[in-house]
Amino acid sequence: MSIDFPNIPDIDWQLPDVDPERMADVLQYDAANPLLFNTGLFMLLFAAFIGVYALLSRFKYLKMVFVILFSLYFYYKSSAECCFILLGVCVSDYLLGIGLGAAKRIWLRKAVVLINVLINLGMLAYFKYFNLLAQTVAEFADKEFDALDIILPAGISFFTFRSISYIVDIYRRQIEPCRDFLAYTFYLTFFPPLLAGPVVRAKDMLPQVHANPRATRAMMAEGLFLIICGLVKKVVVADYLSQNFVDRVFDSPALFSGFENMLAVYGFSIQLYCDFSGYSDMAIGIALLLGYNFLDNFRSPFKSQNPSEFWRRWHISLSSWLRDYLYIPLGGNRCSRFRKNANLMTTMVLGGLWHGASWMYMIWGGLHGSFLIVHKEIKRALPPCRPTWWRRVFNVFITFNLIAFAFMFFRARSMESVEQMLGQIFGDFHLSVAPAFVSGYLAIVLVMAGAFLMHFAPENWTRGLKGLYTRMPLIIQTVVLAIVILIIIQVRGSDIVPFVYLQY
Repeated sequence: MSIDFPNIPDIDWQLPDVDPERMADVLQYDAANPLLFNTGLFMLLFAAFIGVYALLSRFKYLKMVFVILFSLYFYYKSSAECCFILLGVCVSDYLLGIGLGAAKRIWLRKAVVLINVLINLGMLAYFKYFNLLAQTVAEFADKEFDALDIILPAGISFFTFRSISYIVDIYRRQIEPCRDFLAYTFYLTFFPPLLAGPVVRAKDMLPQVHANPRATRAMMAEGLFLIICGLVKKVVVADYLSQNFVDRVFDSPALFSGFENMLAVYGFSIQLYCDFSGYSDMAIGIALLLGYNFLDNFRSPFKSQNPSEFWRRWHISLSSWLRDYLYIPLGGNRCSRFRKNANLMTTMVLGGLWHGASWMYMIWGGLHGSFLIVHKEIKRALPPCRPTWWRRVFNVFITFNLIAFAFMFFRARSMESVEQMLGQIFGDFHLSVAPAFVSGYLAIVLVMAGAFLMHFAPENWTRGLKGLYTRMPLIIQTVVLAIVILIIIQVRGSDIVPFVYLQY
């Protein structure tokens, strides 16, 4: 007996065709689409990377070579052929470090340090400041200047500072020269802090590289928690505020009331914090997944009660670098009162210039220098006060508003924009628009309020949340991460917003 089966359509079990040309385009350098932590491509590549990394964990040098190659590709996706500049700095530092370790005469040791500083500052001067300097000279000479089309290598300010600190620390005999070229290249090219910090020092990381660490269960849990925090800060807060409110006001301040301009200044302050600290959280978290510990780069900076405390909480790796390698060599506070204040102002102005080739950054740095000097003089003149809750609240309020005021210069494109914003705030405030603003920008108000509440929440809340997450089983932690990523994909805009500090 035969059985007739109904007509069943053929099923194509082959995988869909992959367009090799499109895949090649995705993997090649694209100035408009760098490989960032908050992109889907990075998540896919990192998932594959972490699998191979785990397989090579016992083979120290194979693992180092693999990480170096991935780091160079990561950098290539952001700066194309500039990855060869990064490799050149690795070779230069390695050779100068060996030479400095062998040098006995003080003049020769100083010469090695000078060569390293000239190489790194020379690169910064050309890639970052040449057009600004040439344009300034041309304006004084009353001549026209056409800016050169110079591609700024991503993160150049960060890896040059790491390079300088390595050689200076050898000169100060705080560390020994690294005689393992792979280990030093691993340190300088390590991709998590490569583009936007933290400014990791050789004396903190090289011992870990030599030890060939492995991530513990606690490190992996903390790393995943920090990645989640970073993604939420970056996409849910920073990108949303930037795209839907802050950029609109800063681009055309005259079109908005003083009330809206003031909120945009406050909005940019929390946006910048969430953007930059979000990157730092993800960088530190990814490093923890690979077995490496970095120091904190932010500690709730808007809780500061004075400008000095702010710089102990904001971009800690940079502020401590400027203190150790610029302020102290200038004389620090071991000199006259006038000289000490001059050293402080010089450090802050140069710290502002480090951020970019614009006089606006120097003004921002100068404002912070003034804040620090005035605070120190007031502290010197007035007797100590008994700390009370209302004094702490008042100090935090004043400090935050000074910081937000200075950030206006950091974000604005020109002094004209700053003048327009201040004119609107002090001459056309119109608090009466507040109800209409809240109803029209309810999501913006909720995101800003939520971000500030999270920032000013007691630190034990954050520690409790981290403890709760780290105690979960690994599978639950992974599920939570996946849910957060899915939510972020739903709420983010169509365009990937680069991290603000990538331009520095």
